[in-house]
Amino acid sequence: MNVRTMLTTEMSSRFNDLEKMSVRALLEGINSEDATVPQAVAKAIPQIEKLVTAAVEKMREGGRLFYIGAGTSGRLGIVDASECPPTFGVPHELVVGIIAGGDKAIRKAVEFAEDDRQQAAKDLDSFNINDKDVVIGIAASGTTPYVIGGVKTMRERGIVTGCVTCNVGSPLAAAVEYPVEAEVGAEFLTGSTRMKSGTAQKLILNMISTAIMIQLGRVKGNKMVDMQLSNHKLVDRATRMVMSELNIDEATARQLIAEKGSVRAAIESRKS
Repeated sequence: MNVRTMLTTEMSSRFNDLEKMSVRALLEGINSEDATVPQAVAKAIPQIEKLVTAAVEKMREGGRLFYIGAGTSGRLGIVDASECPPTFGVPHELVVGIIAGGDKAIRKAVEFAEDDRQQAAKDLDSFNINDKDVVIGIAASGTTPYVIGGVKTMRERGIVTGCVTCNVGSPLAAAVEYPVEAEVGAEFLTGSTRMKSGTAQKLILNMISTAIMIQLGRVKGNKMVDMQLSNHKLVDRATRMVMSELNIDEATARQLIAEKGSVRAAIESRKS
């Protein structure tokens, strides 16, 4: 039997005759399927914990985190990676998202890019990847050659590898040390893994990167004290944080932030 016929993400939708449904019925149907995703992710928490723990250990040694994926999965990895610097004030090189087909594939699909088993390793090598780093392959099906080839090569080199997939027992999960499998079942639109599978992957990536950054000391209490102050909204948020933490007025807080450049530095300057 072809492996693709066994994938839960390829199973037929519970709904049929979608083109005959009203807008309300379509929306309610999609929502009812989406509501099952958090439960699937919750079941995978023990796997996520193992992956995060391993990643934190490496990153404390100076390692970096790499996501590799194709299509929706690749784009989700890039989104998560790109949000780490503004949220946690880390260098752009600390968490890196790589997509099959290169950056042009972020906006427009590159035909057959995901079928190249050797390219991911080449893409990773352009970052001088080493055994302090961690590579997480993202693929809803767990069968994407680009991703499987990449993690296999990295694991052979002694690099810590993990994955995020939405099928249990996939070739991708077998290829890594730390698989995360969130089995979300059939999609509302048969085979459209940008839907429930994409949502599950987004939730898991949020969990991975946020937990790692907290463990690395990039959060204080429940505040993003190292966030980049790159717009007025974030400056206002930073001001409120400093006002609350130091019990000072707004003008003083704004001046302190302007002088010190970050919430963390502003707070520590008054508490040291």
